[in-house]
Amino acid sequence: MDRTSSPTRPLSVVAVVGLGTMGTGIAEVVARSGREVIGIDTDAEAARRAAAALEKSTARAVERGRLTESERADVLARFRVFPDLQAAADADLVIEVVPEQFDLKQEIFVELDRVCRPGAILATGTNALSVTRLASSVTRPERVVGLHFFTPVPVMKLVEVASTVLTSPETTEAVTVLARELGKEPVAVGDRPGLVADGLLFGYLNQAAAMYEAKYATREDIDAAMRLGCGLPMGPLAVLDLIGIDTAQTVLEAMYAESKDRLHAPAPVLKQLAAAGLTGRKAGRGFYTYAEPGSSEVVADDLTPAAAGGGEGGREVRTVGVAGSGTMATGIAEVFAKAGYDVVLVARSQEKADKALASLGKSLDRSVKKGRMSQEDRDAVLARVTPSGTLDSFAGVDLAVEAIAENLEVKKELFATFDKVCRPGAVLATTTSSLPVVALASVTSRPQDVIGMHFFNPAPAMKLVEVVRTVLTADDVHATVTDVCRKIRKHPVDCGDRAGFIVNALLFPYLNNAVRMVQEHYATVDDVDTAIKLGAGYPMGPFELLDVVGLDVSLAIEQVLHGEFREPGLAPAPLLEHLVAAGCLGRKTGRGFREYARR
Repeated sequence: MDRTSSPTRPLSVVAVVGLGTMGTGIAEVVARSGREVIGIDTDAEAARRAAAALEKSTARAVERGRLTESERADVLARFRVFPDLQAAADADLVIEVVPEQFDLKQEIFVELDRVCRPGAILATGTNALSVTRLASSVTRPERVVGLHFFTPVPVMKLVEVASTVLTSPETTEAVTVLARELGKEPVAVGDRPGLVADGLLFGYLNQAAAMYEAKYATREDIDAAMRLGCGLPMGPLAVLDLIGIDTAQTVLEAMYAESKDRLHAPAPVLKQLAAAGLTGRKAGRGFYTYAEPGSSEVVADDLTPAAAGGGEGGREVRTVGVAGSGTMATGIAEVFAKAGYDVVLVARSQEKADKALASLGKSLDRSVKKGRMSQEDRDAVLARVTPSGTLDSFAGVDLAVEAIAENLEVKKELFATFDKVCRPGAVLATTTSSLPVVALASVTSRPQDVIGMHFFNPAPAMKLVEVVRTVLTADDVHATVTDVCRKIRKHPVDCGDRAGFIVNALLFPYLNNAVRMVQEHYATVDDVDTAIKLGAGYPMGPFELLDVVGLDVSLAIEQVLHGEFREPGLAPAPLLEHLVAAGCLGRKTGRGFREYARR
């Protein structure tokens, strides 16, 4: 066989340099594809662990019927371990996955350039360092490419293929074909720290760490907010513990060195935890404490909050008023009525209030049709809701909830009316997602009774409520709302009165960065969405989510965040501004980042 042939020929012999968790996973999926795998690690113990891990994982595959004993034997036979890079001399492809240290990787690439055949492809698994700089270290930079797998490799489908300005099309095509043959979904990206998935996610994780460090919210509330408010599989601080706080710090340092974006400057708490050896699950302690190193079982520690006491000292709530006639208002009315509260639903006219009640009835009818509630329960819920066209109907409510448009002046006017018509001692709540709650409190004569109660859409389905207390909110008002949230089967999380609260403050900078990524032609809309869904396990990609939320709503929230924090990295992406100016607002207009069939 001609070992100097073009790299476009099948990659039948693959060397993996670095047999940690990532390297071992890559070795397994390559060996399972029928290729010969050369594992290389100078650490004999690491090599032993890799071989043992492969034996264990393939044994599990046999138990689950995914491999036969014969196939397992073939996989194990195709995996050979060596202590030095000379073993890669016969490889068609070498994948380097050693720790994220540029000097170490460069040293390996220089040696591989010496020992490997001229046609061999050299791939780096880095997600933080410059592939181009590594390529410039060798005599044939056109055969160097980034090949970033995600852990656990046998499970995660995404592979980011990072080409440089020096990489030949044949090299990129060869590794792309390999990725597909391994059962993975390759996404083409350019060369910059973080690539696509980590480039978006690590900024978000870093901001969550900074939020926790500032004592703005507890670790539990931050993680619960993102899981329940966005449907994410894990909260950001739990993710940092999973990937390793030291690893996160390294990636962020590289991203900041490249972008100079302060959103990527590692939060000091990451450096402090890493320096103390509290690197996450692998150490048994990071943001959380675990049963033992390597365990996923979280155990109580001195930072674990005490169990809630059920809202002691709160005010009694029997009747709830909801102001508004839109989807959010009717959804909130439904939630309270289902929990047994009497609800007054007030709109700008009796006609609008009656229509809102009819809309609520249709929602309940769908629940009956799907078997989620009986006809009798449906009728009882609807009977608890009284529609009204005047705010005077709020005179006897114990809790008044504002759920109108996100316009500060309009909300101020409504709260001034609440102040006049609601009885003394009534709790006045706003569902704003981005406006200052204290600005609403200030137009009343009882700012101590005002609090934020941010539901998520659709209110009947989403479990999260952000409870936002201002510097003036009374303790018993906070206790009342927290208790009410539990009674309506929602999960309350506490946060202070600043733009974005928890969820939007973390979510929208991530979405804005995704827009910038496409704006700069670094990746396509489809590739970014694919990378996030497959690489992070998110239910939706950022552009799918933007089109659902509405680009105008997203832009408004970004503008509020930028106006409050004044961080250059929070400035709305020009592409987002241009689409909104053109009337391309997402699904509701039929066109946003994608086009949709009009109904």
